[in-house]
Amino acid sequence: MPDLSQVQSSAFNCEGGLVLNRSTFMMQPGEALELENFEPDIAGGYRRISGHRKYVNQVVPQTSASSEKILMVASFADKVLAARGEKIFSSASTELALKILSSTSMTGSGTITVDSTTGFSSSGTIQINDEIFTYTGVTSTTFTGVTRATSSTTAANHVLDDVVSETWTEIDTGRTSAGKYNFERFNFDGNEKIIVVDGTNAPTVFNSSLSATDVSESSVAGSTIVAGFKSHMFYAGKSSTPQTLVFSVPFDEDDFTSGSGAGTIKVDDNIVGLKVFRDSLFIFCENRIFKLVGSTLSDFAIQPVTRNIGCVNRDTIQEFAGDLLFLGPDGLRTVAATARIGDTALGAITQNVQSRFDANIKEADIFDSIVIPDKTQYRIFFTKADQAEVSTRGIVCVRKADRFEFADIRGVKPSATDTLVINGDSTVLHGSFTGYIHRQEIGNTFDGTQILARYRSPDLSFGDAGIRKHMQRVIVNFKPESAIDADLILRYDNEDPQSARPAAYPLDSTAVSAQFGTATFSSTTDAVQFVFGGSSQPLVRQSVEGSGFAVALRVDDGGETAPYSLKGFQLEYQVGARR
Repeated sequence: MPDLSQVQSSAFNCEGGLVLNRSTFMMQPGEALELENFEPDIAGGYRRISGHRKYVNQVVPQTSASSEKILMVASFADKVLAARGEKIFSSASTELALKILSSTSMTGSGTITVDSTTGFSSSGTIQINDEIFTYTGVTSTTFTGVTRATSSTTAANHVLDDVVSETWTEIDTGRTSAGKYNFERFNFDGNEKIIVVDGTNAPTVFNSSLSATDVSESSVAGSTIVAGFKSHMFYAGKSSTPQTLVFSVPFDEDDFTSGSGAGTIKVDDNIVGLKVFRDSLFIFCENRIFKLVGSTLSDFAIQPVTRNIGCVNRDTIQEFAGDLLFLGPDGLRTVAATARIGDTALGAITQNVQSRFDANIKEADIFDSIVIPDKTQYRIFFTKADQAEVSTRGIVCVRKADRFEFADIRGVKPSATDTLVINGDSTVLHGSFTGYIHRQEIGNTFDGTQILARYRSPDLSFGDAGIRKHMQRVIVNFKPESAIDADLILRYDNEDPQSARPAAYPLDSTAVSAQFGTATFSSTTDAVQFVFGGSSQPLVRQSVEGSGFAVALRVDDGGETAPYSLKGFQLEYQVGARR
C-alpha cells in the first residue's frame, strides 16, 4: 500500500500566457493551455477581461440598408465620429435623455413637448424608441419643426414618459461605395483637424467645429491610406496607383502645387499601410517594408527595412511598447526584429500561438487592432462578417519585461476600432456590424452578454509522471475587484475519461473574512481572506478529490461579476504507487 502519511505541495505563479506549440508536459506550470477572455496582467497573473457597452444608446442611422456595418469610429473634438453607409455622423458630446409630456402622433412635421430641452442643440436629431426625428428649433420645453421617421426609421405612436435622447447628427453625406475608412488626426497650423479616406471618395477634412471640406486634388481621390509626416499629408493605396505616395506641400493637406514642396514617391511594391514612428514614415507593403527619412522634398529618401516580409493588413499596424507591431504572413512582428533578422521565423513574436494566426489570417474578412497603453497591451481581432459574435476571435498580446504573453478573446466582433489617449487615459471604441458604437474596458458583460472565460493549466505531473498523486487541497491566490463567481475544475491524466472527474468546486467571494494581524473574524474553513495592513493576498482554500499521474486545473467563469486576477496556485497531494 502507498504511504499516505506525508502531504507534499507544489506552487506556481500564473505567468507565461497561452502556449500552443509545446506538449502539455513540456510547458511551465504557470503557462496556460487555455486562456480565453483572461488577459496576462502586467502586475502579474491572469485577469478576467473587462466588458464593453454602447457608447451612445442609439444606433448610428442606416442610410440605405439595415445590414450596413460601421465603417469608421474615431474620437475627435470631444465627440465620436462614425461612418455608416453613405454618411458620416457625430455623436453628442454627452448623452442626453429626458421624457416626453405628450403623445407624438403628428404627421409630417410638428412639435414634441418635453420636461426640458436644456443641453440639447438648437437643431439636430433625436430618437424616441426606434424612431428618429429631426428638428429645426427648440423652446425651453418643446422641439419644433419636427420631421418624423427619418434615417429609414418608421413612424410610431409614442406616449407619456417615453425617453427622448439626442442621437447622431449627419456631418457629411453623399459618399458613394465607401469602404473601410482610414483617418489621421493632425495639427499643422494650430487648429485640430481630422482627415478621412475611404477608398472611393475624395479625402475629407473636418475641423474642430466638424465642418467638412473635401480635398480637391484628383490624384488622391480614392486613397485608402493617409498619414501626416513632417507637416506634409501623405496619401496612398489608390487602386490605380498602388505603389505611389502622393504628398502635399508643407502645412496644407489640400495644396499639391508643383515646386512648392509637394511631390510623389514610387516604391516597387503595393503599399498596404503608413505609420509615423520616431523620425521616419514607415511604408508597409505587401512583400516589403521601407521607411522615408528627411523633412522636405529636397531631402526625402527611401530606405529599405526588409525586402523579404510584408504586412497583411494596415489596421494591424500599431506603435506598441517602443516599437511598431504589425501582422505579417507568419504572425505578429516588430519592425525592429524584422529589420534585424529579416524573414526568418525568429522575426515573429507569436510562435507560442502560431496556430491561431495560421487559421485566422486565412479566414478573416476584417482585421482590427487596438492598443491599451496602461496595460502595455495590444489586441488584434479576426472578424468574419457571417460569423456569430459569440464565436468571433481575437488575440491579446502583452509585453512583459523579457517576453510577450498571449491570450484568446472570444465574443467581440468589431468592424472598426479606435483608441484615443489623453493625459494617460485611454478611450477604446469599436463599431459593430449592427450599427452601434461600443466602448471597451468598461462594465462586466459584452453589452449584456455574459463573458465566458476559461483558464486551464498544463497537465502537472510534479516531476514524475509515473507516480500516482492523491489530491488533497488546492489553494487559489487571486486578486478580486468585487465578488467572484467561478468554478474550479480538476481533470486527471490529460482528460482521460477513465480517470476520476470530480464535480466543479465553486470559487466565490461571498464568504469574506478579514484578518487584522493574526486574528480572523467571521471566518470559515475555505473562506476568502482579506488582510488589512498586511502583505497577504486573498486566498481560497478548497479541499478536492481524485487521483492520477497528472492533474490539470481549470477555472471557468460564465457570470457577470467584476474582473479579478488569478495570481497563482498551490496544490497539496499525497504520493501513491508507481505505475
